[in-house]
Amino acid sequence: MNDKQRLRLKRHRRVRGKVYGTASRPRLNVFRSLKHIYAQLVDDDKGTTLVSASTVEPSYRETGKTGGDIKAAEVIGEAIAKKALEAGIAKVVFDRGGYKYHGRVKSLADAARKGGLEF
Repeated sequence: MNDKQRLRLKRHRRVRGKVYGTASRPRLNVFRSLKHIYAQLVDDDKGTTLVSASTVEPSYRETGKTGGDIKAAEVIGEAIAKKALEAGIAKVVFDRGGYKYHGRVKSLADAARKGGLEF
C-alpha cells in the first residue's frame, strides 16, 4: 500500500468514527476507483447494505459510457436516490470514504440531493 492509499484509509477511519448509519437514516457510502464509482446505503446497526448502485451494473454498462468521470458519478447519484426513495428512504448521512469532497464525490452527492435524498 502506498502513502496516498494509507492516508486515505486514515481519513476514512476518522470519518467513520463520526458517521454512523441506522435503519431510519442509513449511511451513503462512496467508493471510487480509476474506472468506476460505487455508492451504497448501509445500516450499521445490522451491518447490511440496503441499496446500492455502481457503474459496474449491467443497466449502466449497456450505455457504453465510461465509469470514471463526473458524468458517471451524476448518473450513479441519481440512481441511488431513485432506489432509496423506492425503498422508502429519504434521509441519509453522507460518508465520503476518506476522499476530498470534490470532483466525482461532490457530483454524486449533488445528484443524490437533486434526486430527492436529504443529507
